[in-house]
Amino acid sequence: MQHFRISFAVTFILLALAGWWGYNHGGAGGLAQALWVAAVLGIMEVSLSFDNAVVNASVLRHWNEFWRKLFLTVGILVAVFGMRLIFPLLIVSMATGLGLLEVWHMATTTPELYSKYLTGAHAEVAAFGGAFLLLVFLNFLFDDQKALHWLGWIEEKLGQHGSESLAVLLALAAVFGCVALVPAGEQYKVLVAGVVGVIVYLAVGWISSLLEEEEPKDDDDDTTEAGVAPIVATVAKGSFGGFLYLEVLDASFSFDGVIGAFAITTDVVIIMLGLAIGAMFVRSLTVFLVHKGTLDEYVYLEHGAHYAIGILALIMLASVKYHIPEWFTGLSGVAFIAVSLWSSVRYKRRNGA
Repeated sequence: MQHFRISFAVTFILLALAGWWGYNHGGAGGLAQALWVAAVLGIMEVSLSFDNAVVNASVLRHWNEFWRKLFLTVGILVAVFGMRLIFPLLIVSMATGLGLLEVWHMATTTPELYSKYLTGAHAEVAAFGGAFLLLVFLNFLFDDQKALHWLGWIEEKLGQHGSESLAVLLALAAVFGCVALVPAGEQYKVLVAGVVGVIVYLAVGWISSLLEEEEPKDDDDDTTEAGVAPIVATVAKGSFGGFLYLEVLDASFSFDGVIGAFAITTDVVIIMLGLAIGAMFVRSLTVFLVHKGTLDEYVYLEHGAHYAIGILALIMLASVKYHIPEWFTGLSGVAFIAVSLWSSVRYKRRNGA
């Protein structure tokens, strides 16, 4: 439980703040309601983002302890205040032309109006996040370096014949499909948002590859499991590219959770505090998976998480026109994780591990 000690401490503080906020706005009844809603939102965020934690762990396990701690500290600040508070405020600000302080005043005094503007931008955000997450899934699917294939020869053939170019082509085709689903007045915005999602993915990959420079290998150097010399002088630069990738990935996950939270409450402060609790546990869960070597022990868990991301991407892209219940989104991800975990256990038994 040592990996979750900070999360429990932060949860206690955030629940205390939620209770104080609720008490000041509704007395004892408001306090109880605020505590309950914040707890529900925290649980919802964890259930919706478990696949995010697994994918994060698949990247984070190659980092040193410094970057892991930075991900858990600075990364959580970006995730909570940047993605779950500032980012929605910026979207409403761009939609209304108001300043951030004016939008914050709207969110706290007339939350129904704030929610209306925020949900009104759902199609653009869904196109951006769906395109980005679809590329995450497709590039995992088209990776010909994978030694294990969850779907057997089908996945093996896709890895052999797929490429990043094909992934981009399919993502752009999906974006154009989204454009065809929305009314004519929204088509340009959705097109731009989807294309920007593809551009951001490619830009993050380019920055990461540009900064990840390795020094020549010496006989005295320690090597990784793959026999590659560790990054020495440029480890911070290389990890920065991955850090940026994980933050954009988290943004793609988080905004859909913010939208869903308004179905439970319109209090933007309680939403931020509740989702922050969930985000903190997702971060701790990521570090736990890394330290325990869970992805090495359960070999198909990473596969299941990426397939869950693929389904989430398709759900987000379809949601530009169709309403997809939050419970379906959450259960679809959990189902892939559960099946991949079961497949991993069977693999261990077959191989006597």
